Amino acid sequence: MSLRPLGMEPPPERELLCIFGTGDLGRSLGQRLLQTGYRVVYGSRRPHSCGPLPPGAQVMSHTEAAQLAAVVIVCVHREHYDFMEEVAPQLKGKVLVDVSNNSKKGLYPESNAEFLQSLIPAASVVKAFNTVSAWSLQNGPSDAHRQVFLCGDKAEAKQAVRELATRLGLSVLDRGSLSAAREVEDFPLQLFPEWRLPLCIATGLTAFFFFYLLIRDVIYAYVEQDKDISFRIMVSLANKVFPIVSLIMLSLCYLPGVMAAILQLYRGTKYRRFPDWLDHWMLCRKQLGLLALGFAFLHVLYTLLIPIRYYVRYKVTIRENKTAVFDTTSAWRTDSYFSVGILGFALYVLLGITSLPSVSNALSWREFSFVQSKLGHLTLLLCTLHTYLYGWNKFLRPSTYKWCTPPGYMLCLVVPSVVLVLKLLMVLPCVDRSLGRIRQGWERTGPEGDPITLAQHSSCLQN
Repeated sequence: MSLRPLGMEPPPERELLCIFGTGDLGRSLGQRLLQTGYRVVYGSRRPHSCGPLPPGAQVMSHTEAAQLAAVVIVCVHREHYDFMEEVAPQLKGKVLVDVSNNSKKGLYPESNAEFLQSLIPAASVVKAFNTVSAWSLQNGPSDAHRQVFLCGDKAEAKQAVRELATRLGLSVLDRGSLSAAREVEDFPLQLFPEWRLPLCIATGLTAFFFFYLLIRDVIYAYVEQDKDISFRIMVSLANKVFPIVSLIMLSLCYLPGVMAAILQLYRGTKYRRFPDWLDHWMLCRKQLGLLALGFAFLHVLYTLLIPIRYYVRYKVTIRENKTAVFDTTSAWRTDSYFSVGILGFALYVLLGITSLPSVSNALSWREFSFVQSKLGHLTLLLCTLHTYLYGWNKFLRPSTYKWCTPPGYMLCLVVPSVVLVLKLLMVLPCVDRSLGRIRQGWERTGPEGDPITLAQHSSCLQN
């Protein structure tokens, strides 16, 4: 007997979803669906020995499970699709969600989703959830795992999957028809795509300056002075390479912005695309900056090790028996060198913190631009000044140029000095005024030699 009050309708029955596959992803997805309010039934080739499943889920054969739900999520590798043809009659008119991935690109002539559609032509296949891991489903998706790409040929089927993903707390990006499934399946195979160029630059610079300084410092001393100072490779040499690479990479963060401004001034318009290489360079500035900050941290840590090194303590012991005249100029230089370096590193850390999504999302565009642009150039100025103070007047000494080669810190000053000089030219009132007008939509000349405003440009586009 029902104890429900008279006139009250029974609660609507929860929607039932079917999952083919009881592996890690299938179990995690089923658990998340149950927590969201769905009913879940698993289809398994071994329904009586398929391992532990989420509490509240049912398990039966593929044929029986397919008959119960309108949406079937296929958490099975392509190699095991052979059973799909057997259950094709039960899948007619239903939505099949393919979540499979491949181990490498170009493994098959067509995507897994397109292959599944060819096996079950009477069903509507949608590619989705292949970029979400079992771990993120169990622990709640973070920002990096919250986005779901989907594609399919039937709008109704995609809408059903979109609603399902939204209820799971995921954001959906529609990639179009099922022909885009190959691209969607390649996403999980990409390894740090936005970091590839910055990592290559960092590796190349590190290798170049390591061998360059190895030749100038260690090999030169062994050949010309018959001294074995190879022990300096581990700390002293590394502590020269890290700040050099850090300063160059920091300057590479701001060089493309200056180049883009020069290009806009030269063209007299902002409506022409930048070259692809410049576009790609500007898109990876965040990664360049974070790597530069990492090298700066290494420089700080290695510098803190200097007082406890045996080599340094040995030299201090020898010098204690000698007297030297106090040099005020050297005292000013060293204090300024350390002070500027500390201030530059502090701003460096501030730039890194504001690049975090949790921090940048809390800032307005003007605040974020002020930190990354204004304070960023100030950081570059302080770090460059720190390096100039380190060199001081060493460039006047012939002994500085071993085997007629300049020291590493001189080479690393070229790029940041160029960036700072160009930026100084960009902030001149006459240049800054012209650049500001261009970025507000003004163009230098039109077809008849008259200036074109933003409104006129929009009108031309509409016509």
